[in-house]
Amino acid sequence: MKIVEARVIVTCPGRNFVTLKIVTDSGLTGVGDATLNGRELAVAAYLTEHVVPALIGRDPARIEDTWQYLYRGAYWRRGPVTMTAIAAVDTALWDIKGKVAGLPVYQLLGGRSRSGVRVYGHASGSSIPDVLASVAGFISLGYQAVRVQAVVPGIPDIYGVSAGPVYEPATAGVASVASWATPDYLAHIPAVFEAVRSEFGPTLQLLHDVHHRLTPIEAARLGKSLEPFALTWMEDPVPAELQDGFRLIRQHTTTPLAVGEVFNTIWDCSQLIQERLIDYIRATVVHAGGITHLRRIFDLAALYQVRSGSHGATDLSPICMSAALHLDLAIPNFGLQEYMPHTPETDAVFPHGYRFADGYLHPAEEPGLGVDIDESLAAAYPYRPAALPVNRLTDGTLHDW
Repeated sequence: MKIVEARVIVTCPGRNFVTLKIVTDSGLTGVGDATLNGRELAVAAYLTEHVVPALIGRDPARIEDTWQYLYRGAYWRRGPVTMTAIAAVDTALWDIKGKVAGLPVYQLLGGRSRSGVRVYGHASGSSIPDVLASVAGFISLGYQAVRVQAVVPGIPDIYGVSAGPVYEPATAGVASVASWATPDYLAHIPAVFEAVRSEFGPTLQLLHDVHHRLTPIEAARLGKSLEPFALTWMEDPVPAELQDGFRLIRQHTTTPLAVGEVFNTIWDCSQLIQERLIDYIRATVVHAGGITHLRRIFDLAALYQVRSGSHGATDLSPICMSAALHLDLAIPNFGLQEYMPHTPETDAVFPHGYRFADGYLHPAEEPGLGVDIDESLAAAYPYRPAALPVNRLTDGTLHDW
């Protein structure tokens, strides 16, 4: 069997997505997500100009050899554009391999390690009563784990708080400007979690995303203040590239730490894992080199009792979610999977077989990944430039968003 065609498809059914579709001479096809929020056209160009020509004529069964060819053949290694492009190819090849074998991909990864994939939802609100109502809504849907974000008084445009049914921080054209005040945030967030714990009891898994905004000692203070509320994790407490900062945080708090959605390779997180500076690694299929490379990251993490907690926001297409679920189901050190449901328009463009029930996602049982792209429908949603916000302190100083 040989690859005879590979198509790069860019579409925007509410959010921009880049998809690679590989076609073989037997008629079997495979799909891979290549979405990199804010850099979609850069990935699409790299795939079109450098990757697709190299795929034609290759044996799709040689997944490892193709991965190494694309990685070692790129002099500028490890960057997000390169690793996202490699991920798309890798994911599509695993999709084809599953179809050849007549098995869902998780069976090729070792089979089930659990009955389903526990996911967490995103609760938020402009006030503590609004937060409690949002959490209650997720519980009513069957969620057993909920991330909690809240507006801080005086900071109305804070990250993670949805103004509607779908949270979308990216805006058309030039990036919008959000505001931030660390002292106000540190004073308010513990009260939010105190209210949530008081209302919903000790067993609900609670999470919080700091979104890279604190210094290590500020993050340590927050983690310490949240200890009475037994969070499952505190996510991205400091900028991810400040890895030594996690050591300082660890010295001061037992609140579990999660990081990794912006990581692209095993080398980005090996120190954090091997020194047990984190408890959950949040790398994703689409940004960390595909199923092949993310499995390596999770295997390393398993040696040090670090669990998975993969990113799963709506800027990753249903192709990425499908691939993540197959991997989540197979690995021994699964922790949690982020889940933000897509819009109906996105679901229509990417028909898929995974399903949600009682706080768990279940991948499709059909051969391959159980997901595809409707190219005719995708063409009805052309690319629209969009940018994530930037952040400024109340005095105007630029700050991490």
